Amino acid sequence: MIEIENAGIVFGAAGAGGVRALDGVNLSVIDREIVTLVGPSGCGKSTLLRLVCGLLRPTEGRVVINGEAVVGPRRDTGIVFQAPTLLPWATIIENVLFPSTIMGRADEAARRRADELLKVAGIADFAQRRPRELSGGMQQRAAICRALVHDPDILLMDEPFGALDALTREIMTIELLRIWTRSPKTIVFVTHSIPEAVILADRVVVMSARPGRIAEIITIDLPRPRHFAMSGLSEFQRCTGRIRELIFGENGARSDADY
Repeated sequence: MIEIENAGIVFGAAGAGGVRALDGVNLSVIDREIVTLVGPSGCGKSTLLRLVCGLLRPTEGRVVINGEAVVGPRRDTGIVFQAPTLLPWATIIENVLFPSTIMGRADEAARRRADELLKVAGIADFAQRRPRELSGGMQQRAAICRALVHDPDILLMDEPFGALDALTREIMTIELLRIWTRSPKTIVFVTHSIPEAVILADRVVVMSARPGRIAEIITIDLPRPRHFAMSGLSEFQRCTGRIRELIFGENGARSDADY
């Protein structure tokens, strides 16, 4: 579904004055696969995601979705950022329907889908509330519903749970998996949390320090449905250990908070 072909990007002036953020990235993501991106701060994870969603253009190479080069934002792609960015004056249902509204597709079918998504996310009772009346985790659930309301094939998520406390973050990770099980999408998910990356993913893409390159792609052989109690399994420990080794070197015992 997604093909990233020898993608590179330089910010600023070409040559010595520019900053190379990505270099020679090649990655294929198949339909309904969950791929997570991890790596040290500044390695280009979010930059790579913005190339896929069309918010940035590569300096070299290209990104292709369903055989078409990405040249800008696409209707078949939903995006969730770290902050929910909900419209403060609108109700939750109005926020969820906002993409359909700007596309001129806020019809009865869109309303039914929005209602169903809110039920799946467990916030249907708050449809007529304003964002300020919801917790941070509930606001992020609404943001995920908004990204899914026009039924995109692809969901791109840039550290969507990074601002949440540890407990809410785990709850939201499992909630995302539950939503994905009910309505499977191709997901590319940027995170700083190694356990989160492993619990979510079919494959974890580990990126090197700037300029960002793919250091290794790790296939996660854990059964679904997933939950954090799996952290005691040998496969989970093998995967998290290898990711830490790639990011931190032999001193792989450092915590996720260190990068």
